[in-house]
Amino acid sequence: MRHRKKGRYLGRSPSHRRALLRNLASALFLTEGDFLFEHEEPYIKGRIITTLAKAKEVRPLVERCITIAKRVLPFLEEAKRLEPTAPRNSETWRQWRHSEAWHDWNRKMAPVVAARRRVLRMLGNNKEAVRVLFEKVAPRFVDRPGGYTRIVRLAKRRVGDAGVKAFIEFVGRNDRVKQRKGIRPEFTVQPSQRTEPTSPEGAVATVPAESQGSGDSSAT
Repeated sequence: MRHRKKGRYLGRSPSHRRALLRNLASALFLTEGDFLFEHEEPYIKGRIITTLAKAKEVRPLVERCITIAKRVLPFLEEAKRLEPTAPRNSETWRQWRHSEAWHDWNRKMAPVVAARRRVLRMLGNNKEAVRVLFEKVAPRFVDRPGGYTRIVRLAKRRVGDAGVKAFIEFVGRNDRVKQRKGIRPEFTVQPSQRTEPTSPEGAVATVPAESQGSGDSSAT
């Protein structure tokens, strides 16, 4: 019986499986980051290719991290409004540091710091992935209640063991734009342009009035 044993083992121990999912989630977030060299950039931003089973297992972790980051974005915006414009360690900044405004800023930043530390533990202490998540990925899904990723199965299997390959990507970047089919124009024929049919099938037979009368008398 499989009581409380949902999920896929992926042929790994629990610690190895957690490390694998953390690396996959971090790799997906890092595709949205900035790269110093062109050869380091991903082929398609916001997408990684893996097996279908791994993609289905890492999807809940990715979406949970986005939800945690998205919930603290209002606190982060309020904290940014309270920050001084003076450079750090300047005289103006030191006065702000010992004022009541700093305490207000600290109260606003407390849930943001807690969320960052929570996501940092979930992603295996990958600080760059956490930074990309809070600065670039989470703000794109503020108005979306859920479903931040999609999984698409690939037709070509993996070389070697013929494993089913798939890619997981963020919704909203590589979406297909469905084009509406053009409505065929209706051609209207003017009354003056209409012509009588000349073919025998379309012609209407006309019977003289005398023949119609004779036919009626003979029938009686």
